[in-house]
Amino acid sequence: MVIATVAGGIFMYAVHKVASKMPKAEYGVFLTLLQVYNQMLIPSLGLMTIFAQQSVVAFTDAQRRQLTAAVRAVALAGFLLSLIMAALAFVFRADLLALWKISNPAALWVTVAIGLVSIWVPIAMGILQGQQNFLWLGWTAIFNGLGRFVAISIIVLLLGGWAAGAMTGALIGALISLAVGLWHTRTVWLGPSTRFEWRPWLGRVLPLTLGLGASQFMMSADQIVVQSIFDKDITAFYGAAGMIGRALVAFTAPLMAVMFPKIARSAARAEKTNVLAQALGATALLGGAAALGCTILPELPLRLVYDKSFLVIAPLVPWFAWCMLPLTLANVLISSLLARARYEAVPWLLLVAGGYGITLLYLSPRFVAAGHPRAFAMVVQTLGGFSLLLLAVAGWFAWRRQSPASDQAP
Repeated sequence: MVIATVAGGIFMYAVHKVASKMPKAEYGVFLTLLQVYNQMLIPSLGLMTIFAQQSVVAFTDAQRRQLTAAVRAVALAGFLLSLIMAALAFVFRADLLALWKISNPAALWVTVAIGLVSIWVPIAMGILQGQQNFLWLGWTAIFNGLGRFVAISIIVLLLGGWAAGAMTGALIGALISLAVGLWHTRTVWLGPSTRFEWRPWLGRVLPLTLGLGASQFMMSADQIVVQSIFDKDITAFYGAAGMIGRALVAFTAPLMAVMFPKIARSAARAEKTNVLAQALGATALLGGAAALGCTILPELPLRLVYDKSFLVIAPLVPWFAWCMLPLTLANVLISSLLARARYEAVPWLLLVAGGYGITLLYLSPRFVAAGHPRAFAMVVQTLGGFSLLLLAVAGWFAWRRQSPASDQAP
């Protein structure tokens, strides 16, 4: 998983070397739409997790039939819900285009199309994760990055496409990843099924969605706010530093992908495991090393991707790296809590995420008044403060005393 994530991450990183050839205003739009896409992924985070959880405990034929029924019902319902969201985007298209400073409406519609695809990708990836088929789970990540890189290179460099073209490349990568995932989970999709019960399933997926969505929201909301309040010609600089900081989270993602099904299985079998300690320690070590490297050589990751004009944002790179580190550690703890069905933490995680969003909106006039060099640092520091708070909340729930019976997954 580490090798696959590094390989996929390299292609994802290389995308920005190509995409940054666009005018900076268009590149800023592209970076913002990627974070909008990350927000659209919040419902799918819950889907991936619950299907991983359901797959990992599908020991009997009856449980496998229930899994197939859930896959078919949720895939259809999710797609219909995505169509409703697409209709809402159409109704409010003028406001969205103005808010995010999108010059070509096609960029918005391609982003909406990615949202339609994103409802299926996590189902397939969740099954692969639950089956601990990390080989093909890793290949889906690689093909997503490779497909996106090749498509964007052709569209931007050869065809002269801008933000809309780059988002089309992201859509192509998602479609390739979906095709690979569907093929390697086809025995589940096409297998015999039984009647699907929505009520108990929703009772499990909603806490998962909301719990994982809290950290996902915090990871991507800042770029969307920055794009909406600052001039479109300077938001690309903030996005460049943010892309490096968010890469830190992606860099440690494979540890959580491996950890979740192992903890879920141990909880289902009432077994003890030290996987959380291992994952948390490895994440702290890897994330801390990456943040330290960004502190010592802040210009290096920028030089690998961007031209010299982007070096002005180098002082923001260490801030982003260290402020993203507690969010990365919090993700490990949150995944562990959800794998054990410790859902009592979810309302508090949502409270932190909601407080972060309200604070960003409340401070927006002050950000504008401060001017963009100082304001960018203020935005990142706000993220860092709430990331520490999220880590503290997740840590308290992860290590507080609890009876053995309540520490088992249903």
